Amino acid sequence: MPWDEVLRDSYGAEVPSRRCGLKVERWGWYSIVVNIVLGSISLAVALASGSLAVEAELIHNLVDLLSAIAVLIGLKLAMRRSRAFPYGLYKIENVIAVVLALMVFVTAAEITRDALLESSGSAQVAPWMLAGLALAAAISLVFSHYQLRVGKDSNSPALMASAREYRVHIYTSGAAFAALAAQIVAVPIDRLAAVAIVVAIAKTGWDLLSDSMRVLLDASLDAETLQRIRQIILADPQVAELKWVTGHNAGRFRFVEASVILRTADLARADTTMVHIEQRIREAIPYIERVLIHPEPPRREFLRYAAPLADAEGTLSEHFGEAPFFALVTVRVSDRTIAMQQIMPNPFREQQSGKGIRVAEWLVEQKVDVVLVKESLHGKGPAYVLANTGATMRITQAASLGEFLSKLREVSPWPE
Repeated sequence: MPWDEVLRDSYGAEVPSRRCGLKVERWGWYSIVVNIVLGSISLAVALASGSLAVEAELIHNLVDLLSAIAVLIGLKLAMRRSRAFPYGLYKIENVIAVVLALMVFVTAAEITRDALLESSGSAQVAPWMLAGLALAAAISLVFSHYQLRVGKDSNSPALMASAREYRVHIYTSGAAFAALAAQIVAVPIDRLAAVAIVVAIAKTGWDLLSDSMRVLLDASLDAETLQRIRQIILADPQVAELKWVTGHNAGRFRFVEASVILRTADLARADTTMVHIEQRIREAIPYIERVLIHPEPPRREFLRYAAPLADAEGTLSEHFGEAPFFALVTVRVSDRTIAMQQIMPNPFREQQSGKGIRVAEWLVEQKVDVVLVKESLHGKGPAYVLANTGATMRITQAASLGEFLSKLREVSPWPE
């Protein structure tokens, strides 16, 4: 986890530390300082050169300085909770990202206006001016690299938006540099240099705006993340069915909600299952703020039986862990008909020790409800494994699987 410190929620699961917010906030301050430096360079060069391209870059810097201040305010507010906002103000970061996008559009419009409408004379050029613009581009490149990395590590949309805007500075500073350099050889490309960068600026603004609006409109988590969450939930042996799962982003954090049907009606066991699933999701998916799972009691349309077999013909084995085969039979509860039947080899038969426990764990993975045995396993390891997941054992005197299934209509399919 990228968090500096771990806190725990009411279930004991890990939640993001507020130290992460302090780290992100620190980079908000860095952004303000960098913008002041860039603005100072642009101001000095613009006053001395009279270049339209450099003046446009100065406007760009001023807009970004205001944006950096807005980002810092957003970062400070995003981690707060109140009675009016019990779920936090995480989305304020996305609001800030939208503001950044709009300011990018304003910058593009200013550059276009200056390039097409403003009159200009010949710009003055000196080596220090070119060095200043080159330095500004280098500062933007280096700072955007580190800020984007921190933004991705902390999943902060405001920092990532700010870093992308610094990438635009590399182009605009480069355009201003080219415009001044061209003046040395009497090639007036001031206007063309300003217009050329408008497309890149507008593209950046559109990307920021579209990404942030998806979050503000509670768009779903991406398909890959939702699929990983589905796999984690379905992998739990207590889950009989996953009805639905959804989630959304709020600022840098993710919220997940799901509804499951459990294989147990025991409240304590159900609560333990919810805690386990939540912990697995938090371990696999970063930046999870909240996981809300709605458990439902078992809806027994089918029962899944498992029986140790002495041979592939269906003779019931006297042994559990050493049985060469296992039959898995799915029975419809309503009319006790067989919906599915298969015979599988025991994958742990050749194991030297603990094979009974490993077989029990394997059957749990197969979502077995009832295990048929010829003698009681009470007090032994496999019995504890099965009991912990809600599966039960039924002692049968039948000699074969076929004999048991033929009598199934005469007895209750429910474990006694």
